[in-house]
Amino acid sequence: MNHALKEKLRKKELAIGSWITIGHPTVAELMAKSGFDWLAIDMEHSPLSVSECQELIRTIDLCGVPVLVRVAANDAVLIKRAMDAGAHGVIVPMVNSAEEAKNAVASVRYPPVGNRGVGLARAQGYGRDFEQYVPWAKKYAVVVVQIEHIKAVDNIDGILDVEGIDAIIIGPYDLSGSLGKPGEFKDPAVVKAMAKVQKAAAAKGVPPGVHVVSSDEKLLAERIQQGYSFVAYGVDFLFIHETCTKGLKAVRAKK
Repeated sequence: MNHALKEKLRKKELAIGSWITIGHPTVAELMAKSGFDWLAIDMEHSPLSVSECQELIRTIDLCGVPVLVRVAANDAVLIKRAMDAGAHGVIVPMVNSAEEAKNAVASVRYPPVGNRGVGLARAQGYGRDFEQYVPWAKKYAVVVVQIEHIKAVDNIDGILDVEGIDAIIIGPYDLSGSLGKPGEFKDPAVVKAMAKVQKAAAAKGVPPGVHVVSSDEKLLAERIQQGYSFVAYGVDFLFIHETCTKGLKAVRAKK
């Protein structure tokens, strides 16, 4: 059972990952073999079904890469199904308070620590590996909460104090939207809010994360230099689109 990501987060090491939204194992396999430290299957902003999600988890897992699932909401049932499908952890969207952060952690943990329902599925080896899975989940399951609203920024210290949070990650689109400036990442209010979260996380010893939406390697390097250590770089469909566009423009410019 994979515990590489948990160890990286504990050691505050740089962990660069990306998003999977295309429901085909070939895409997941190619991404998994590209050198990412982790991959996250996006169940919030994609049409992926739970069945498709499990196949993607299986593919990434067999490539030896830690795999997370961004669930559609901070919901115990959605989190339970993602974990039972074999995810090594979850990314929970729109966590705006300490109480919501506690709910996310509790949904990943089995009793008596949490309230996750106990069942047998792929994660537990369909029953064969249940005794091994329970201690693994207790020690190595990863919980990442998304900071993507100004309410979360205002409550960031309380969120970071919740035991069981392994990392936080800023969702720049929703955060900027909550400030009335969707997509305006260079707006002073957005920059200030992001900096506040990053500094608070670093001060509390929680790995600060951010999504670098495009495949701009310069922006990726800039975010790392700013102190972000849990970084989501790009997304599968943007890598395809931007690579195709860049290549065609270069060729046609030479004609």
